[in-house]
Amino acid sequence: MNRTTSIATLFLVVMAVFPFLVDSAWLSIGITFLVFAVVAFSQDIILGRAGIFNMGHAIFFGMGAYTTAILNVHFGFEIIATIPFAIIIPVIFSILLAGPIIHLRGDYLLVATIGFNIIFEQVLSNDVFGLTGGPNGIFGIDVVRIFGYELYSGTSIYYIAFGLLLITLLIIRNLDTSKYGRALYYINKNEIAAKSMGINISYYKLFAFALGAAIAGAAGAVFAIQYSAVSPESFNFMQSVMFFAIVLVGGSASLPGIIIGTFVMFVLPELFTEFKESRYLIFGAAMVLTMILRPNGVWPAKFGNIPSFLKKKVAKQEESK
Repeated sequence: MNRTTSIATLFLVVMAVFPFLVDSAWLSIGITFLVFAVVAFSQDIILGRAGIFNMGHAIFFGMGAYTTAILNVHFGFEIIATIPFAIIIPVIFSILLAGPIIHLRGDYLLVATIGFNIIFEQVLSNDVFGLTGGPNGIFGIDVVRIFGYELYSGTSIYYIAFGLLLITLLIIRNLDTSKYGRALYYINKNEIAAKSMGINISYYKLFAFALGAAIAGAAGAVFAIQYSAVSPESFNFMQSVMFFAIVLVGGSASLPGIIIGTFVMFVLPELFTEFKESRYLIFGAAMVLTMILRPNGVWPAKFGNIPSFLKKKVAKQEESK
């Protein structure tokens, strides 16, 4: 068992017993941390693994949350019944949005995704079709019911979020050791070389977008359950900036790095009110320092979880350049 695996195991054990060690206020902070960690991991699939400069990830997070809220409040769906839609709808929109722009690179793609995020926030704020609630959002989201039991306590919601985190980590682990993960790695490293190897660049990039959107949508559903309400400002452009920054500062394709970045950005502000208003300034300074001192992130991934035989293959390719 290597160091990263040991730390990950310890982290999961601590999070598993966390509700029994804290009061309700800390429990709420724990739920927030889990939800945003899942969203950050989903962004890492797109940015960290595929190397796609996506600055509109809050769109998919918000779609999941609003799908659950709209179907429950306006159409009477049970919360559990809304979750498949909260996953599928962001996936569909991710393909529709990314399809026309997936060929763009770097800052061009960055600007396009920023524009999509701004449009999304405006759509929510203008109460399209009378469903989104305008600037005030949607309130009165129901509790989760499973087999007649109501899961309304903070502990119940915590373990829903914790379960989603475990599923997300399992998906990422399997992704990293699959042909899809290897394809994304090569695309990230060198698109031209990946294309020469027969990798369909557009297909795998769309796959990364769809998978990231699906996970973010599921996290959005849990977010709606946690607060029993949703509003546009929770999914604005600055939220996307935060998820983007977490991946860069923590370390692309680095699970410990994402955890550290999420804690700094979304947990510390909850603990220290005076830090909440200045978190963008502080994190901006942290980004500058990180790019200077540790350009690969606070806890960079040495080579993801790519199998050893592929490591040797890539090492030989890099030596021959």
